[in-house]
Amino acid sequence: MSDTPTDYSGPQRVLSGMQPTGQLHLGNYLGALKNWVALQDDGAWDCFYCVVDMHAITMPHDPAKLPDAVRSAAAAYIASGVDPEKSTIFAQSAVPAHAELAWIFNCVARLGWLERMTQFKDKAGKDKERASVGLFTYPVLQAADILVYKATHVPVGEDQKQHLELCRDIAARFNRDYGKGEAVFPLTEPVIQGPGARVMSLRDGASKMSKSDVSDNSRINLDDDADTIARKIKKAKTDPEPLPDSEDGLADRPEASNLVGIYAALTGKTKADILAEFGGQGFGAFKPALAEVAVEYLAPISDEYRRLITDTTEIDRILRQGAERAQAVAQPVADEARKIIGFWG
Repeated sequence: MSDTPTDYSGPQRVLSGMQPTGQLHLGNYLGALKNWVALQDDGAWDCFYCVVDMHAITMPHDPAKLPDAVRSAAAAYIASGVDPEKSTIFAQSAVPAHAELAWIFNCVARLGWLERMTQFKDKAGKDKERASVGLFTYPVLQAADILVYKATHVPVGEDQKQHLELCRDIAARFNRDYGKGEAVFPLTEPVIQGPGARVMSLRDGASKMSKSDVSDNSRINLDDDADTIARKIKKAKTDPEPLPDSEDGLADRPEASNLVGIYAALTGKTKADILAEFGGQGFGAFKPALAEVAVEYLAPISDEYRRLITDTTEIDRILRQGAERAQAVAQPVADEARKIIGFWG
């Protein structure tokens, strides 16, 4: 947008989150959580990581199970290395400023912008008339999640790039219409995920590993024990050909490429290194080696998760503490937006 102020000079801040729907899995860890920990440990960022339970209710859910689902997600964050002393971990719904800013942004965003969002079309399916309004305006709440902390950066996967563009459009429109020459909100930049960002299903190498897949064998959950991990890898879909000697040989072999990619992400090796070691061998030799690597890598995470999930008092303390810290940052931003927009009081 022309004549839009962009000279935001606030602190470098990161915001990200996941829905508390289903168990977090290896794809969540390699695609997001590992990156969150790296950003946290870099020391250059003020990191906010929320469990987005407000987004979760845009689809049918069991209210009785939602609190424990939030605790489970928070436990997975911490077990994966997100440190509540270094990062702010909280439930989205515990910070009212998210909803407050979302309404203001609903009045800034344009219907045409939201109608272009492909994720709504995917989730609503053919019967979009029966989808909730919340599902339609999901990206506006997501923009509020980000901008209520004036987050300058968001770790983003391929499926969220369009939503981040909408967030930038909302910030730019607000700055232009109400900023009086100042950049009230930053034009948030993506933090592009590194290798391992797209871990595919163990049952279908063309589909992303997902919490919502009806088959538990399609994913490795962060709370799976060693035997379960080994069994799932053994049952993972493959083709009858041996592993190739080079990466070119993985073309049009999505399951083989996925398993080699998981091995690479867990060991820090390149696919070329792995194929130099296993090229020409069948999956009967490769799968046990992958299972051994996965079990060794994930054991500390799954052990810590199982310890944490039995201590709900500790998880609740961390979430309350995080919500207080988050609200202390978010409410002044919401108050600033209220004043700028012209609300009374």
